[in-house]
Amino acid sequence: MMNFKKIIISLFAMATLFSVSACGDGESLSRNDSDNVYSGEGSEKEESSEAKSEESVDVSFENGYEQISGETAKQLMETESDYVIIDARTKEEFAEGHIEGAILIPEYEIHNRAEDELQDKSQLILVYCRSGRRSKIAAEALSELGYTNVKEFGGIIDWKYEIVK
Repeated sequence: MMNFKKIIISLFAMATLFSVSACGDGESLSRNDSDNVYSGEGSEKEESSEAKSEESVDVSFENGYEQISGETAKQLMETESDYVIIDARTKEEFAEGHIEGAILIPEYEIHNRAEDELQDKSQLILVYCRSGRRSKIAAEALSELGYTNVKEFGGIIDWKYEIVK
């Protein structure tokens, strides 16, 4: 009977040690895995993205356009004079509210309309949509068409400034 108790206690102790060490390794692996997902940046990713956006750092040059923050776009609107704002959403979305001065060219019409409506291919073009997906598509299409000063600033849902309704 005594040997049976020792075996049970030993098994219990080993199971406890195994589970404790496995939990520790699992947490460590989870942290490492999440670091790998974010390229080792973790919470610094948000800070560095924000800092890059505020500095208007080119984060999408390989696609032929520059991705900037809404704050940087607003600053450009206040300091530049020769620019165009493209709203890449639908007519219905545009009617619900848009950035003052924006012209509506839905992303699916960029290839057909851009060259007729945007004569100067070196002019500053600021592009947005609702959330940032369609504006990226539109900005890339403009770059493919030879526009050289395209800046995509995401979606109106993140726009902190006035809109026209």
